[in-house]
Amino acid sequence: MRVIAGIHKGRRLRSEPGLRVRPTSDRLRETLFNILAPRIGDKTFLDLCAGSGAVGIEALSRGAARATFVEHSRRALVALMENLARCGIGEEAEVVQRDAVSAVKQFIQVGRRFDLIFCDPPYASPLYDPLFELLGTQPLLDEDGWFIVEHHAKHAVVETIGDLRRFRAVQQGESTLSFFSRW
Repeated sequence: MRVIAGIHKGRRLRSEPGLRVRPTSDRLRETLFNILAPRIGDKTFLDLCAGSGAVGIEALSRGAARATFVEHSRRALVALMENLARCGIGEEAEVVQRDAVSAVKQFIQVGRRFDLIFCDPPYASPLYDPLFELLGTQPLLDEDGWFIVEHHAKHAVVETIGDLRRFRAVQQGESTLSFFSRW
């Protein structure tokens, strides 16, 4: 796994060994950031269920102003912290060790907002429904922001989440990226 483009291009990234973590593939990250390219500069990026941090690191590498990484697993956090250090990423990154639902609730409570939110829970995780409920009904996403969720291609996601509507879906292999914005 590596950083695909931007100021950290080519840096190798570490992932937690074993089957508990399914990193977003280089190919799917490249597709994601080809779509986000016109929107990423100077934006705030929230990487929920960050794992190794590859997606948030790619966002920073391509010009995001700040990235917040939310990860619950201590083992994944070790890889994430090592990856941030390998890339020389410092103050522009914030790491939150919490489960995604409680982190989102805390961000909402303190009035945080993000331009881009990427969510990639384990495919069999029960996190999809509570996260969708929170993100669709609470003000965490900036008015013109996008919420992107990676999910298994055979797992259908809803077309609308509160005031968010899915406007695009991109499938690669067994993975799908679903893009939501306010309507």
